[in-house]
Amino acid sequence: MATGQWPTIIDAASRTDPNGDIPVIAEMMSQHNDYSGDMPYKEANEMTGHTFVFRSSIPTGSFRMYNQGTPYGKSTTAKARVGMAMLRGYSQIDRDLANHTGDPSRFRESEDVAFLEGMGQTIAQTVWYGNASTDPTQFTGFSTFYNTLNTALAQNARNVIDGGGQSSNNTSMWLIGWGMQSIYAVYPRGSKAGLNMEDKGSVVPAYDSVGNRFEAWTTFFGQDIGIVPEDWRYAVRIANLDVTGGTNGLASASPPDLFALLDNATLRPPSMNLQVSGIQGTDAPWDDASKKWAIYTNRTLRYWLDIQSIRNRNVLLTDKDYAGNPITTYRGIPVKVMDRIVNTEQRVTS
Repeated sequence: MATGQWPTIIDAASRTDPNGDIPVIAEMMSQHNDYSGDMPYKEANEMTGHTFVFRSSIPTGSFRMYNQGTPYGKSTTAKARVGMAMLRGYSQIDRDLANHTGDPSRFRESEDVAFLEGMGQTIAQTVWYGNASTDPTQFTGFSTFYNTLNTALAQNARNVIDGGGQSSNNTSMWLIGWGMQSIYAVYPRGSKAGLNMEDKGSVVPAYDSVGNRFEAWTTFFGQDIGIVPEDWRYAVRIANLDVTGGTNGLASASPPDLFALLDNATLRPPSMNLQVSGIQGTDAPWDDASKKWAIYTNRTLRYWLDIQSIRNRNVLLTDKDYAGNPITTYRGIPVKVMDRIVNTEQRVTS
């Protein structure tokens, strides 16, 4: 027996105007999560996950003198694996109920749009905060990958910068260099990237609470996804940014210098570009320099970026044309708002 919720006559009535038409609905639950156009997708090499190989040591060679031999050397590699998650949703609407609205297609669309919106927000939330260790149905997100300041516990702690916040009213700012050899998303073999929608028509049966069948329009929604930090050096987290007026808080008398922290962050990746850090490449012969860089922050932190820029007359935060659209940049890196980055992060510790 199917379980869940179905639109009722009350829902239908709430979506019609006095003339009986279905108006445009004010999407009061909508958010702005500007990242999907940056994140590249790659087909995974497993059914439920993706395994990648990384270099763990390189030979250094040795100096020699006359009549002295040279030992052989070698590099070493290691493997890591990330899992993927399956997000699913079904929308079912009683066929007679939809027909009686006078515009069944428009009524179905009004419900389908809500699913696309809600599931898109779920993916965005998990991109930042997913934790497959505590919830095996999820994929692991950035905050779980970059969750300590102690390099003895995790190498990537080198790319976690402490913003000084001491409470649980913290947020984070992220610098990410997306690329097929750095940070990317994966989807299972034989499937498609992104959130998929499939109209099932009225052939999928619906059942009421006692198991009786009724005819219903059905739409299926699904996305399979995992995040792969193949080269963790290309993501930097500025953590522990207290959004209150508490100790070291952004609203306090001695707030953290967001632009100094950003400048620090731009020097953590192996390379960027001349405008940002001046470090334009590495000695790896196959190093792919074509990263797509972006800075991600929520609205609260974006506000404080603007305030500090105005107060300190910082000329590094500017408005520029980016891919045909005007956008705020820092040293040429787009600054994007992510509503799913919260202001209630616990302090990241060592």
